[in-house]
Amino acid sequence: MAVVGGTDEAARCILSGGIVVYPTETVYGIGANALDESSIVRVYAIKRRPLDKPISIAVSSFEMLCDVAHVRPEDLDMMRKLLPGPVTFLVRKRSIVPDMLTAGSPLVGVRYPDHEMALRLIEMTGPITSTSANITGATPPSDPGDIDPEILSRVDMLIDGGRCRYAVPSTLVDLSTRRILRMGAMADRVLEVIGDESQNQGLS
Repeated sequence: MAVVGGTDEAARCILSGGIVVYPTETVYGIGANALDESSIVRVYAIKRRPLDKPISIAVSSFEMLCDVAHVRPEDLDMMRKLLPGPVTFLVRKRSIVPDMLTAGSPLVGVRYPDHEMALRLIEMTGPITSTSANITGATPPSDPGDIDPEILSRVDMLIDGGRCRYAVPSTLVDLSTRRILRMGAMADRVLEVIGDESQNQGLS
């Protein structure tokens, strides 16, 4: 059963190969070292997630984002209008990101959350997995009390951050096409920014 702890303890847990459930502004996520294959395997097993379904990655700065993904300056300009925030961008991954995390895809979903606890955790650990703390197919939890006991029995630690601000998953955007692949938190703002970008580039 998961031990309830703070971000410092959770960071030490992740750095030693452990798995934690952590809060974000959207829903609770399962966090592990996103660059370590053995940790990634555990996350897939905990969620009962098929290995052909990719898992996103969470970062705590634009510098860290550029360490794990190839991002053009003009794309970074647009991302700065939405991040940190409840948006996941699908971008071309760097070789440092294990193929297992992306199910063999050259693309990876990247989150830069707008949540103090999540950011503090990632600052101490480096990139971590960003996948909701639920059995695959079930409703993502937005409150500690909603987390499936099976999940809690298989992770090492829980950071209790109370109820998540948005209580819905992030909006997923394909950065190369500027298209929303999943409507989620702050989708209206994302549409607004994408529309502005298209006009500025003469694409509308």
